[in-house]
Amino acid sequence: IRSGQYISKFVVRHPAFRGGGGSGLSSWTLPGWTAYNKALDNTPLMTKALTSLVGWAIGDLLAQLFLSKGPFDAKRFINLALFGLTYFGPAGHYFYNFLDAQIPGTNSRIVAIKILVDQLIWTPFFLAIFFAYVGVTKGNSLAMVQRKLERDLFAACQASWRVWPLVHAVNYKFISTKHRLIFVNSMQVAFNIFLSIIGFRQ
Repeated sequence: IRSGQYISKFVVRHPAFRGGGGSGLSSWTLPGWTAYNKALDNTPLMTKALTSLVGWAIGDLLAQLFLSKGPFDAKRFINLALFGLTYFGPAGHYFYNFLDAQIPGTNSRIVAIKILVDQLIWTPFFLAIFFAYVGVTKGNSLAMVQRKLERDLFAACQASWRVWPLVHAVNYKFISTKHRLIFVNSMQVAFNIFLSIIGFRQ
């Protein structure tokens, strides 16, 4: 709880995170930040896809280096980076744009509704896609993929429900729409470590 309060206070006070409706992070001066914001404006889909590629690559890299046993699995690393590029980035782009368009605003009630939609609709769907993708890229049969979903999907959702409501309380309250995905990717590196482990668990 204390860590959550610290994050909330930091986000409220830091100018980089203000302006949930539009400017948001764009006022923050950081090397490369201006170019990144220009890329978000000019090619938002590709920029967010590449952002997610980096986030998923880092998550699996850390998982393999510090938590997984055995030699480095380059195929797994590439497949998870490609998942970020081809699914998580594009899907997140459209999902957040749609959610903010359909449920505009940042008051407490709106934020709570967005969190419920995110965690009860988006999260199970995203995790099901993730487990299916991992199974297919490993060469598993459809029956094996189904068993994986039956065994691990709800556990992964429960893990998400313990962590992400607090993160999204900050996300939907203070972060602008175009910056949601980079914020989520930065917060998600640790969760991606968990997903890369549970996703490749036999």
